[in-house]
Amino acid sequence: MTHSSNEGATNPLEPERSNQQFNWRYYLHFSTDHKVIGVQYMVTTFTFFLIGGLLAMLIRGELVTPELNLVDRPLYNALFTLHGTVMIFLWIIPFNAGLANYLVPLMIGARDMAFPLLNALSFWLIPPAGILLISSFLLPNGPAQTGWWSYPPMSLQFPPGQPINGQLFWIISLILLGISSIMGAVNFVTTIVWLRAPGMTFFRMPVFVWSVLSAQLLQLINLPSLTGALILLMFDLSLGTNIFKPLEGGDPVIYQHLFWFYSHPAVYIMALPAFGIFAEVLPAFARNPLFGYRSLALASLGIALVSIFVWVHHMFASATPDWMRVLFAITSMLVAIPTGVKAFGWTATIWKGKLHLDTPMLFAMGGAAMFLFGGITGVMLAANSFDLHVNNTYFVVGHFHYIVFNTITMAIFAAIYFWFPKITGRMFAEGWGKLHFWLTFIGANLTFFPMHPLGLQGMVRRVASYPSEYQGWNIIASLGGFLLGVSVLPFIANAIGSILDGPRATDNPWEATGLEWTTSSPPPRDNFAEIPQVIFPPYNYGNPRAYGEDSATQSGEEVSSHNE
Repeated sequence: MTHSSNEGATNPLEPERSNQQFNWRYYLHFSTDHKVIGVQYMVTTFTFFLIGGLLAMLIRGELVTPELNLVDRPLYNALFTLHGTVMIFLWIIPFNAGLANYLVPLMIGARDMAFPLLNALSFWLIPPAGILLISSFLLPNGPAQTGWWSYPPMSLQFPPGQPINGQLFWIISLILLGISSIMGAVNFVTTIVWLRAPGMTFFRMPVFVWSVLSAQLLQLINLPSLTGALILLMFDLSLGTNIFKPLEGGDPVIYQHLFWFYSHPAVYIMALPAFGIFAEVLPAFARNPLFGYRSLALASLGIALVSIFVWVHHMFASATPDWMRVLFAITSMLVAIPTGVKAFGWTATIWKGKLHLDTPMLFAMGGAAMFLFGGITGVMLAANSFDLHVNNTYFVVGHFHYIVFNTITMAIFAAIYFWFPKITGRMFAEGWGKLHFWLTFIGANLTFFPMHPLGLQGMVRRVASYPSEYQGWNIIASLGGFLLGVSVLPFIANAIGSILDGPRATDNPWEATGLEWTTSSPPPRDNFAEIPQVIFPPYNYGNPRAYGEDSATQSGEEVSSHNE
């Protein structure tokens, strides 16, 4: 792999812009350029990631000792409620949307998203939604305290005569975020289906684009159920309706069904882009074609399809009929088939490859390895008997975080490092990147592995105090959590320092395939001087012409039909 500067290099698609420089001030305004919007998404959501991480460190600080001695119980409940909400709805989901915003048009040979103004509006709903949620700490009764799922009737128990409360702020914030995601999903699906470059057939799209398409189809199908549930919950909370109030003839279990119909597929909405990132990074640093490309592409759709029919496994302890438990245990286990295809493809890709253990590769390999552990515990939780045994314990928390942090957030860091030269035109400091990886990898396992034995021993989640026999594992988990907090510091220093004064990057410093690497770093406003015509399949590392000087475009006679 090469990291050398190449300021005078030319690009066959955009020679006059190959020396374009990254200017951070350009991203501080309302723009319809998908690249500007993508950077705005990523920077904004990373800010919320820091807030969510601070809340997590306060939680782990309280759990160092069995006694309640750092915060009171209402504040503790508010901390874990907002931590979960921020990390899911203000970090992972919108960050993935920002990354996809930046990359998808470049990867499919388009000049922009299908609906640029709608794209900008979908981003600009996020800052006010996030500010509204965090500002609930300033209310007299504080933020919502009922977990990121906000089950009724607990979420309907604010004192009478308080129309403005933290739970209402939580609901309005998530409704705004849901509207943003739905608008974004319409944009992504339309862009991928209709704006592909000539020759960019579906089976010439990178797996990352397949992953985004699958995730956004899930957003369109499942997200309206959550948005509808939140609107009904707001009616009960503020307008006196009785839809979910059990003492007034309402049914809170209906809320659980509506909530989980979206919120379990939300795990795959978060994970599918991570799987796509692995499919881009691993071949580039193994110098091997992606093994089983078509299988991995179709597995993305398979994961999305099966994930629609698994939500009730979150409700095995909610008076669920036995026939429903058996049915949803089977469907939950079926997800292991397409995800297993993914894991096998990643492993076979790096097998006997010429591995370059640069920072993006380390994060990708580490995230993929930890996904296997999280996937195994997920299959365990799909079994009725085991799920009921560890229901509402830290085993579930450990499994969930091995997916959302140890897999997805690791993949996000792999993506940041991998596409950092493309976005900024600068190379990052490799030594600082590797320090960031090892602190994160060690801290993540120290934090979330101890939760599995804690759960098996019976420690329930969402408690601020606990029996003293659980303290040993909790001390290890808290030390790991503090290490995760420290691990972000070299990343921030590396990113800021590299943007301001890092060595200039070539247009394709990793010698990777993909249309995004055939344009300048950073790309020009319209991405390409001419819309490219695609004649090679993706990940064609065995063909030196695949993405060389004459790779992205050929004469029209050589190109397959756009509608192939």
